[in-house]
Amino acid sequence: MASVNPEKKIRVFLAEDHILVRQGFRRLLEDDPRIEVVGEASTGLSAIEQCAKIKPEVVVMDLLMPEIGGLEATAEILKANADTKVLILSMYSNPAYVRKAIEVGAKGYILKDAIDVDLPQAVVAVAQGGAFMSPAISNLVLEGLKTGSMQSSAQDPYERLTLREKEVLQLIAQGKSNKEIAALLDISINTVAVHRARLMDTLGFHRTAELVLYAVKKGIIQSE
Repeated sequence: MASVNPEKKIRVFLAEDHILVRQGFRRLLEDDPRIEVVGEASTGLSAIEQCAKIKPEVVVMDLLMPEIGGLEATAEILKANADTKVLILSMYSNPAYVRKAIEVGAKGYILKDAIDVDLPQAVVAVAQGGAFMSPAISNLVLEGLKTGSMQSSAQDPYERLTLREKEVLQLIAQGKSNKEIAALLDISINTVAVHRARLMDTLGFHRTAELVLYAVKKGIIQSE
């Protein structure tokens, strides 16, 4: 396991869409003398773009992010810089989310209700080359391995969607129209329609309501 130079702070990027929550996380992290927060993002796309430039050592990523989800953003960040370590923050202890986080390359998964105790400790652990999970998550993983519920999702049709199709799916599920999606992603309305048709075909759906329900079940958006 790599060691952290005590004189060199761990450069951390914080991705969380709620500004007050993000400010609280930042204070919590910077209270630890080993950690320096070098950037923030309120959307998944912004996190991808900024991390490509900043190249932080650790990214603290909320699971549910606007524009593109935390897991998809994690995959893109690691594609651009494999040395970055990603720590997922979530309100959800669902084993499927944990499995997906591990599959895309996250080195940690911690629950927000355990944040006060776990966050700085988790950042240091993953920066040193280790892994970190909240105790409740560790128990779920062990149980999932015993029961087989942590099996690979390689056959999941969602994994066959392109990054752009995943972006469109999330925005459709958030209630955005084709025109609004085109403006947000800086693409034509016709291109949005093509992406919508392709993702519905891949997932086997015919109605927007089915996409919304699917997105909720997958944790892509949060149900009200």
